[in-house]
Order: sequence, then structure tokens, then C-alpha cells
Amino acid sequence: MAREIDETWIDDAIDRYKRVETLRAEFDRAVAAHQVSVHSPDQSIEVVVTAAGDIVDVRVRDDLSRREAAEFSRELKAVVTSATEAARWAREKLHAEVFGSFRSLEGF
Repeated sequence: MAREIDETWIDDAIDRYKRVETLRAEFDRAVAAHQVSVHSPDQSIEVVVTAAGDIVDVRVRDDLSRREAAEFSRELKAVVTSATEAARWAREKLHAEVFGSFRSLEGF
């Protein structure tokens, strides 16, 4: 028994694929461009991170000569951990914004 080819379904699938590719490219651009700034618990270190997780800047707002290495290490680790979480949060938010209105495949 020969199967009928549904040309409309195929055209819709191609259009949907193109739309997904366009949205994905938009998402990738947004993730690379969006930056989030986080601070260490004592506010002495600021890290700027993209939604992709790339650290683009680190600013130290305190005189390092007066700080103990262990204390500075704790603050640095805390702010880098916060930056990782901030990047994840930003990615999720951007994903929802870009793909939120995209209808699911259910019902096809």
C-alpha cells in the first residue's frame, strides 16, 4: 500500500525548521551579548559575565595589600560561583524570551 505524501505537512515542517534555526541564531547572539554583574559577599570584588558564561571583567574594589590570601580566595570563589549562577539564570531568561512563544510539536 502506497503512502500519500502530505505536501502541506512537509512545507510546514520546513518552515518550522527555518523558524527554529532563526530563533536559535537570535538566542546565540543574545546569550553572547547579554552581561550580568555580580559582587562578592563583602562587595570588594565585582565580576561581569555573559549569559554564555564568559567572564569579561573582574574589578577589585579594595586594597589587596591589606587582605589575607585565604580571605581573598574565599571572596573570589564566592563571586565566581555567583557569576556562574547568574549566567545560567540569564540564559534561562533569554531562552524563555526567545522561544517562549514558539508552539510545541504536540498535536502534529
